[in-house]
Amino acid sequence: MISREVARNRGADGSYWAPVAHRVAHERRRRPKEFRLVAEPGLCRRIEAWMDDGWSPKLIARVLREESPHMIMGRVSHETIYQALYVQTRGALRKDLHQQLSTKRPRRKPHGGLKRANSPYKEAFKISQRPAEVADRAVPGHWEGDLVMGTAGGVVVGTLVERSTRFTILLHLPERHDADSVAEAMIREMSQLPEHLRLSLTWDRGTELARYEKVQLELSMPVYFCDPHSPWQRGTNENTNRLLRHWLTKGSDLSRFTAADLRRVAASLNARPRPTLDMRTPAQALDQLLANRPAA
Repeated sequence: MISREVARNRGADGSYWAPVAHRVAHERRRRPKEFRLVAEPGLCRRIEAWMDDGWSPKLIARVLREESPHMIMGRVSHETIYQALYVQTRGALRKDLHQQLSTKRPRRKPHGGLKRANSPYKEAFKISQRPAEVADRAVPGHWEGDLVMGTAGGVVVGTLVERSTRFTILLHLPERHDADSVAEAMIREMSQLPEHLRLSLTWDRGTELARYEKVQLELSMPVYFCDPHSPWQRGTNENTNRLLRHWLTKGSDLSRFTAADLRRVAASLNARPRPTLDMRTPAQALDQLLANRPAA
């Protein structure tokens, strides 16, 4: 873009000269190219001081950009800072500085990776195919689901929440949470709902829902899967799970909860007034939907 070229190669006085810009670009392309932070130790010290105060690389990059909006020198991107932290050949920042990151990881965690050729979700509906009525909550009957973990490798609890009323159903999974167990529990609980209140389900791409085709067939309800690493696409369910932690404490043994216990927990949550529902409870909101349903 022209604006990017001018911003990248203008002089200190703000003027742009094409011959000068051409020469600068030629020098910039030369290899080996010196890493920015190696060449500017003063900038390194500023970054270190900010990170010691708890600033993130993204915040630092933004502050540097706003300090010098028309000068490319004297500022770096957050990606450059991460490279200086994690790539040894691009050092210049303190070796222990990664401890100031929120993750405190000494090395970068890879994302994505190779996709399995035998993925059970190749034919599944993607969240991008979900009808618009789901996003705006205009029509009830669209659900989001997930598993709540207790102790590592222990019993889990399945959670289902209806997007418009926030009504919650808990799935009792006392022994296993494999695909067959989750599908059976989901079908058992959701089959008690009228058809007009089971229009869709949105779930993460966890292997626990690999039997989604069985769920779709038994409940006559399409199942949509979120994009990888995108829990925010099930925001209603994520918020519900946080509320459930009052009872299903993180790191605790969830095997102590019987099916009856989980029904009581769900009833308590569904009796909690919600500001998003004008202080109605999810149970009241659902009852209103059922009462106003026209007769067939």
